[in-house]
Amino acid sequence: MATLSELLRGRTNLPDHDVDWLHLLVGDWQLVADLSFADLLLWVRTVGDHWEAVAHVRPTTGQLVFVEDQVGRVAEPGRTRDLLDEAAAEQRILRVRQVLVPHDHAPDQSVREEYIPVVRGGHVVAVLTRHTNLWTTRTPSRLELTYLATADALCRMVTGGEFPHGGAPTGLRRGAPRVGDGVIRLDIDGIVTYASPNAVSALHRLGHLGEVVGASLAQIVTDNVRDSYPVDEGLPLVVTGRQPWRTEVVAGGTTVSMRAIPLTEAGQRFGAIVLLRDVGELRRRERELMTKDATIREIHHRVKNNLQSVAALLRLQARRVPEGEARTALQEAERRVGTIAMVHDQLSQGFDETVEFDTIAKRGLGAVVEVTANGAPVRTVTEGSFGRLRAEDATSLAMIMSELVQNSIEHGLGDAGGEVRITIERSSDERGKPMLAVSVEDDGKGIDPARRPGSGLGTQIVQSLVADLQGRITWEPVSPHGTRARFTASLRPLD
Repeated sequence: MATLSELLRGRTNLPDHDVDWLHLLVGDWQLVADLSFADLLLWVRTVGDHWEAVAHVRPTTGQLVFVEDQVGRVAEPGRTRDLLDEAAAEQRILRVRQVLVPHDHAPDQSVREEYIPVVRGGHVVAVLTRHTNLWTTRTPSRLELTYLATADALCRMVTGGEFPHGGAPTGLRRGAPRVGDGVIRLDIDGIVTYASPNAVSALHRLGHLGEVVGASLAQIVTDNVRDSYPVDEGLPLVVTGRQPWRTEVVAGGTTVSMRAIPLTEAGQRFGAIVLLRDVGELRRRERELMTKDATIREIHHRVKNNLQSVAALLRLQARRVPEGEARTALQEAERRVGTIAMVHDQLSQGFDETVEFDTIAKRGLGAVVEVTANGAPVRTVTEGSFGRLRAEDATSLAMIMSELVQNSIEHGLGDAGGEVRITIERSSDERGKPMLAVSVEDDGKGIDPARRPGSGLGTQIVQSLVADLQGRITWEPVSPHGTRARFTASLRPLD
């Protein structure tokens, strides 16, 4: 299924600013669908002079009309196309009282249709159709009447080019309120003319115990906001309904998210609706997660510091030991501890238990070359990328890479120096599990026939770690000279 952007750019000649306007509309039209208890379709005129539906939204507050998604539907010549043409040409809302719509799982439905031209800058960009399922003949409640009147006002604003609001804030925290969470209708002075039961409950949780209808929403909120909590500077704009804005209010031991949508006619504001949602529990869980994340990062930071302290003690001890195997063993132990410390250092800078391993590999490679080369000219080349890995895999992989690169420099290149080439390939097995294949190749003197690969402590460590990663490792000669160590590893999924 193509995205809205792909459909608009591939099927129409609309300029970018009109495409952006339709994106804003679709980003906010769930509000209109829920208030209307109706399906909404967005129709655009294609380059072939046809009307095609490029977006479809269903209500969460009432019975839907279309079971199948209508995106891609083309208006055939007849009533629908004629009404789309007429609404676009006259720039006015057209209403069809009752039509029959075939239903896949039930007899034909009785549906009311409305054709609403989407206007921007004085010209029609698209046509919005509203399809209401007339599934009941009972007298509508006050909630339904208020919702429908508000939806009608928003549809008139769409035709007047006044909705959606381009200046409304985006990218706020999770928990934005929707129609089902609570709706308040305000008049031009900010007095509540209607409040849904969920909205009244949200205000009661803030600490307001009196009547809501007939009271000033700004007064209700300010009377219950504690001085100890910081107040968002956008709060007055929201509670008076003067601007399309969002805010959060902390009071009564909970947090209520609010969003205001001014209602206008011919550019004049005559009221507003305010959506409310109690997000106290959501914000509490977010704070808990942030605390846990901070604790985990602090633990990694302390582990890194402790490992660096151990590495420093090993370095001091190595200086006190005479030249020989004992000093070499202490120096290698210091390098291995330092390698693990680098992984924890990277983990302490993130918010989860994954790391971008290329950063660790680059730092580790530089440290190994500096310590092992002893002044010999060693050049390193890396092809491919490790990508992001889980902490458990990163620690083992850092140790493996450190040992293999050290072996290549120490036993392959020696004092003559040369090149170490690292090649990384990421793939997936037949079950979709991430796999890693890495080769470390040098152009040194090659494998010593008298020294079997895997006999040293370093290579034994590598073999053990590769086995833990459910992989295999091999050593082979390279023509005309040199050695290649190649291993595979099965990685843990990031999620």
